[in-house]
Amino acid sequence: MTHTRPEMIIDRSNGDVASDSYHKYKHDVAIMKKVGVHFYRFSIAWSRILPDGTLANINQKGIDYYMNLLQELHRNGIEPMVTIYHWDLPTALQNQGGWMNNNIVGWFTDYARLCFQLFGPLVKHWATINEPKQICHAGYGIGIGAPGITSGGLGEYLCAKYVLLAHASAYHVYDKEFRPSQQGKITIVLDSDWYEPGTPADEAAAEVRRQFVYGMYANPIIYGNWPQVMIDRVAIRSQLEHFNRSRLPDFSPYQQRLLKGTFDYLSINHYTTYMVSAIPEPPVGHASWDLDAGVRLWQKPEWETAAIDWFKVVPWGFHKLLRWMRTTYGDHEIYVTENGVSDRTGELDDFDRISYYRRYMSHMLDCINEGIRIIGYTAWSIIDNYEWNMGYVAHSGMYYINMTDPARRRIPRKSSYYYNHIIKTRCLLSQCDD
Repeated sequence: MTHTRPEMIIDRSNGDVASDSYHKYKHDVAIMKKVGVHFYRFSIAWSRILPDGTLANINQKGIDYYMNLLQELHRNGIEPMVTIYHWDLPTALQNQGGWMNNNIVGWFTDYARLCFQLFGPLVKHWATINEPKQICHAGYGIGIGAPGITSGGLGEYLCAKYVLLAHASAYHVYDKEFRPSQQGKITIVLDSDWYEPGTPADEAAAEVRRQFVYGMYANPIIYGNWPQVMIDRVAIRSQLEHFNRSRLPDFSPYQQRLLKGTFDYLSINHYTTYMVSAIPEPPVGHASWDLDAGVRLWQKPEWETAAIDWFKVVPWGFHKLLRWMRTTYGDHEIYVTENGVSDRTGELDDFDRISYYRRYMSHMLDCINEGIRIIGYTAWSIIDNYEWNMGYVAHSGMYYINMTDPARRRIPRKSSYYYNHIIKTRCLLSQCDD
């Protein structure tokens, strides 16, 4: 898609080579060991294992790569945390409708089962799917992500239903067929910004937004169905738009039972915060997830800005999000599966990144001290990478990579030393008391 529609990427680049970890995985594992990380979260590319998306064509070279990576991680004492799907759908499946085709539940289940069979003996932490909101809203709603379909308020809801059912199916396959022997854990990775009410009177509007973002995917895996506020709002707006049924597809009683409880811990990818204001009910006539939520988002101009205008550094929002997760969904274990900051300069003295990690982790530590059961933290990211929409404009890594250098040398930034210090001392300050 980056070749056929390069305008979707700010710098019109592609990820054909990117950081070239395919060839440099041993070097990257050595970097991780130097930084001192205990685990490495990475994804398996569906198309690398099954080029056509189905079991009819299995690519042994892809299997060999991931097996070599897993073995290298274990040799160096680093635990793998593996995501089965991170947005790279085989083209052959997209040509059949992708995540809007109900057959994808079976296709994904076959693929997940193969991953468990091949790699499960070396993996104790699995995630089925990364950030379904981005898959469905960006990819099938507003069209700024692959596959670039604009079907707001319709296709994105169908996508969400099948993503959730695919996750649940894979969860049950692991639970019944592989957990007894492999003894691992499995979840789905969800993302959310924090949504803060602009005034006390805006709290209800902020909660609606939270439910349309995190709740849209958390509620089904915890309770078995969409959040009630989503069901109600989409049904009312669909009726006003003269649909003969709600645009939000329902789950059958069997599907609700299948979905409920399909997580071993909660996860969260988090980066920034928005303010929320209540607004009059938006006009009907144009189906849209944003209009269904029916609130206004904004950010305070005085907030610190990172690489992208919307990427504001708001550490207290992270604290409030983690606290809300426990209040809303109960006392579950929580894994922070992504948190970090990008910059546009790529400089090695990345003090802004150090400050971001220090402040965000400080609020996370406060949450732990409040009794919130946070069991892991994943910094984004260890090396610079190809970012969706941003290409190579944004730099997120603790190690700098010049993407025009054929050697793709990894050069440590200051943040890599700081992160190593945190791991060794369990202290966020540069000088720690014993």
